[in-house]
Amino acid sequence: MRGAVEETCVLVGVDLRSQPAGPDSMSPEDSLAELSELAEGAGAVPLDQTLQYRDRPEPSTLVGRGKVEEIKAWAAELKADFVLFDQPLSPSQQRNLEKALDRRVLDRTQLILDIFARHARTREGKLQVELAQLSYLLPRLSGHGAKMSRLGAGIGTRGPGETKLETDRRRIGTRIAKLKSDLSKVRATRSLQRDKRSAVPLETVALAGYTNAGKSTLFNRLTQADVLTEQRMFATLDPTIRTLELPSRRRVLLSDTVGFIRNLPTTLVEAFRATLEEVTEAALILHVVDVSSEHRIEQMREVDRLLAELGADETPQVLALNKCDLPHEQAVAVENRAAVVHVSAVSGEGLEDLCAAIERCLPPDPVQRVQYLFPYDEGDRLSFLYDHARIVKRNDVEAGVEITADASESVRRRLEPFLAA
Repeated sequence: MRGAVEETCVLVGVDLRSQPAGPDSMSPEDSLAELSELAEGAGAVPLDQTLQYRDRPEPSTLVGRGKVEEIKAWAAELKADFVLFDQPLSPSQQRNLEKALDRRVLDRTQLILDIFARHARTREGKLQVELAQLSYLLPRLSGHGAKMSRLGAGIGTRGPGETKLETDRRRIGTRIAKLKSDLSKVRATRSLQRDKRSAVPLETVALAGYTNAGKSTLFNRLTQADVLTEQRMFATLDPTIRTLELPSRRRVLLSDTVGFIRNLPTTLVEAFRATLEEVTEAALILHVVDVSSEHRIEQMREVDRLLAELGADETPQVLALNKCDLPHEQAVAVENRAAVVHVSAVSGEGLEDLCAAIERCLPPDPVQRVQYLFPYDEGDRLSFLYDHARIVKRNDVEAGVEITADASESVRRRLEPFLAA
């Protein structure tokens, strides 16, 4: 879905009475509204939507035979390019529906994968998305619309007696193995980068939240960065890390991560695990919530569920109730949060309180006045002190540079050899 001309689609949802909704789950109507936003984020134009109520899914087509005929006539009348289902489709269901409807059929997972592919900018992001797409495509290769591009047609491109389908499967399997190998190197590189960062006494604060909650806007406000911000789901994908200075002049690393969403494809969670490890390694999670959304409770619970799946459910959280300048209800669930702050990333309201809350909830790093003596050939250590402490007095003497500074305990430990006797 990347042509110059916008594609059109119709949306189909199914409400299964055999799967009772929980008190915080999203209604089928609201789920379709979210799917419409996702479609627009992928560059498609949703023309209309329909919802079928069933006791249980039809094994072959998800919806009933009569509904399939209705959707076929309806999509033809609207001249829709494809039909988009809110529920995940099995490979056989997708094949049967494409045959019956005589047009492309996509489900929510494919749509999210397409959006990720659109927005990936770095090599790492592109590798992660391609791995997720191929893992999703592999069991669906027998469908008439699932083909591998750039297949060789010459000697040596196929094994003895192999069919086109077998060749596709072999090539996808080889490519998946290569992508996993490349991503394991990315994971090793990320681990090395984290080790280097841990050598510098800076804690990491990771932003997490439902997609379109305003994480990137808040990140830009706090760090004066220029991360892309759009009123679209998954507008930013690739992680960004910047330094944030807190009120006491203590510095931390602020990490912006990919937004979460309900029913995030498991292939994406696995493919983006190297990126999401930034959350698991953080000392504190800044959970950003769009407080103006009527679904904020469900979105908060979904983010908490995914954080638990990643193993970050024990990490302290500061809850940033964003968009407080917009009309909203005050009631939100705030249990098990280290702090709760109302903010507006657009207007700047509440940002000072947010920084104070972050500092209050981080592991203590007490500040103490100390004296250092740096030889003149230790300019990098002196520069480090200037960057991470408040300089009270400097005196250049024959033996080197005498410095009186208000430094945190972690800085003092790092520069302990230069403490004045």
